[in-house]
Amino acid sequence: MNKLIAIFGVMVAALFLPAFTSGPTQWEVPEKYQKMKNPIKTSPESVKIGKAMYKRHCRSCHGLTGKGEGPQATKLDQTIGDFTSETFKKQTDGAIFYKMTEGHENMPSFKKKIPGNEDIIEGSFGETGSVGDLINYIRTLAK
Repeated sequence: MNKLIAIFGVMVAALFLPAFTSGPTQWEVPEKYQKMKNPIKTSPESVKIGKAMYKRHCRSCHGLTGKGEGPQATKLDQTIGDFTSETFKKQTDGAIFYKMTEGHENMPSFKKKIPGNEDIIEGSFGETGSVGDLINYIRTLAK
């Protein structure tokens, strides 16, 4: 009887263990976002606006240099995105826009957190002072 209980226990553990040990799920970006272009041209003014937005919304997790070394990063149970990595550099502006606005796991959605971006909900980059400026600044970290 003890062997039967032990075997049953191992089987139950084998069924539930993956739920506790699996890493973050893949962050799928819909194709329409993959093809989106940032309508806000990179300029000193756009980068300046994006930098101010970064300090307010991103720095606590992604850090000063964008490598995921912010003070809040150590409190999270997943690796924080590194804006200087080759993987990040290869993403389209539309993919980055989608990730910022929708969020995923520990990454919050900024759909409603970035002031003046009502049109984010419609799936566009918005006007100056928007996610487009933020992306322009983050791209400077990857150089």
